[in-house]
Amino acid sequence: MRIPALLLIASAVGSCTTAPPGPVQMTAAEQAELAQLTAGKVAGPPISCLQHYQTDDMITVNESTIAFRHGRSRVYLNGMQGGCPNLRPPYALLTKSTTAQLCRGDIAEVVDTSTHMTVGSCVFGDFIPYTKTAAAY
Repeated sequence: MRIPALLLIASAVGSCTTAPPGPVQMTAAEQAELAQLTAGKVAGPPISCLQHYQTDDMITVNESTIAFRHGRSRVYLNGMQGGCPNLRPPYALLTKSTTAQLCRGDIAEVVDTSTHMTVGSCVFGDFIPYTKTAAAY
């Protein structure tokens, strides 16, 4: 009698736990935007930091993918660790740093642009550089 009771308790406790959220599925529009950003470019090995001058042109693809366009020949994709909910207008990403770099593990705030209130925070992942190939020039 004890074994069935223990199994019942174990299954009840196990059903209360939740798995971490899976990757965010991209819509067709988001996939098209990502394809346009990386068209004619080849992915390089991940890097952990970007210089701030390389982060001026930020594009939000979805709540888990951000791109930083650096000129016409390079784009850096960042998969935010755990996603970045609310990163859509009227919200913006605000980074504060005491260094000249934006790095994996840095925390950014999601701020309402009209009220200037913080509505969330996000953690940067690795930056994947996509560079134009010689044939694409």
